[in-house]
Amino acid sequence: MIIALTGSIGMGKSAVAAMFADEAVPVFDADATVHRLQGIGGRLVPAIETAFPGTTSDGAVDRAKLGAAVFGDDAAIKRLEAIVHPAVGEERAAFLAQHAGQRVVFDVPLLFETGGDRNVDLIVVVSAAPDVQRARVLARPGMTAEKFAAILARQTPDAEKRARANHVIHTDTSFDATRAQVRAVLASLEI
Repeated sequence: MIIALTGSIGMGKSAVAAMFADEAVPVFDADATVHRLQGIGGRLVPAIETAFPGTTSDGAVDRAKLGAAVFGDDAAIKRLEAIVHPAVGEERAAFLAQHAGQRVVFDVPLLFETGGDRNVDLIVVVSAAPDVQRARVLARPGMTAEKFAAILARQTPDAEKRARANHVIHTDTSFDATRAQVRAVLASLEI
C-alpha cells in the first residue's frame, strides 16, 4: 500500500513523516531525495549547471542561486522540473522495489500539482490553521511574505487538498495529539 503524505508549506509535513517512520513505516522523502541528487557529487548537478549556468559550485547546486534563477519564471521552473522529476521518479521506483510488499509513505509536497495522486492508494494531507502556517513559514531563514505568497500561489490550496484527502492530520495541536492522529490513520488500515 502506498500512502501519499502531502501538505502545503509550513503545515508540519516533515514532522508527520517522521512520526510515520517512528511507527516503522518506510518513508520516501521527495525533498530529501532532491537535496541528495543536487548535493555534492549528485547526479543532477551537471544537468542543472548546463541548464542554469552559474548555479553550482564545489560540485553541488547552490540552492540560493538556483532559486534566484527560476523564481517567478514559469518556463525556467518547467525546465528544472524536467530535470528533477524523472530522477526522483527513478529513486522512488528503487525505494518501492526495496520495500516490496510493505506499506510505505511517499512524502510528496507537490502531490496534486504533479499528478502523483493518481499513483497512490491513500492520501493523507497535513494541515494547520492559516495563521499557524504563516508564522511557521515566516520564521524560516530568508523567508519573506512575498516568497511565501509566491510559493502558495504555485501550490494547490489547502482546502482543496483536504477535500481530496482520505485522511487529514491537523498539526496546529500538540505533538502527542498529532502522533495520535498518525496512529489512528495506521490503525484504520489494519484488516
